[in-house]
Amino acid sequence: MLAIRMQRTGRKGHAMFRVVVQDSRLTPTSGKIVALLGSYDPHAKTTTLDKEKAATFLGNGAQPSDRVASLLKSEGVKLPKWVTVDTKKAGKLKNAEKLRKNRPAEPVAVEAPAEVVAEAPADEAVAETAEAETTEVAEKPADEAPKEA
Repeated sequence: MLAIRMQRTGRKGHAMFRVVVQDSRLTPTSGKIVALLGSYDPHAKTTTLDKEKAATFLGNGAQPSDRVASLLKSEGVKLPKWVTVDTKKAGKLKNAEKLRKNRPAEPVAVEAPAEVVAEAPADEAVAETAEAETTEVAEKPADEAPKEA
């Protein structure tokens, strides 16, 4: 049976893919392909496909991989009824209960506004006592000055 799949090329960290028709028993890295249909660059999101060849192989029963099926659909190749294309796969989450959005709501501390209110008069009281001390300090030298003279 034939498979339409992607064959990785390119250097390390910068993958490029060939869209190839290959015997399904062989690995994509074996290099033995039946036909080259085009290429796909995932970094630039560009696809070059021979649509007529792809339609011919699909009509003869070649099985496309999931990724290739979505590429063919996006390029406008008519897929047979037996080919299913998943629009989006739901990712599997490990420990979903640990996510912040799934945690129970924490009670909001009501004491915070009370402390702010309590601090404001304390600041005023400190300011008043500081003013009183400065006026007392200013009066003492005035009292002492006449006594010395």
